[in-house]
Amino acid sequence: MLAIIYPLFGLGLQEILVIAFIVLLLFGGRKIPELMRGLGRGVRSFKEGLNETDEKSGDELNKDKSSEV
Repeated sequence: MLAIIYPLFGLGLQEILVIAFIVLLLFGGRKIPELMRGLGRGVRSFKEGLNETDEKSGDELNKDKSSEV
């Protein structure tokens, strides 16, 4: 798992551990799962919005192509 996290944003392992420790101090162990859950929902919603936009623009392209024929 560290191999996956290590190359993120050019941060080294020490920097990631310091950031994780600071987050733990600021929010406490009980709040972190709630924060991550909210972050996951936000990312999922963002991806769904992107997919809807792609589908709409794909539909518009198909309509344009069919009207040309």
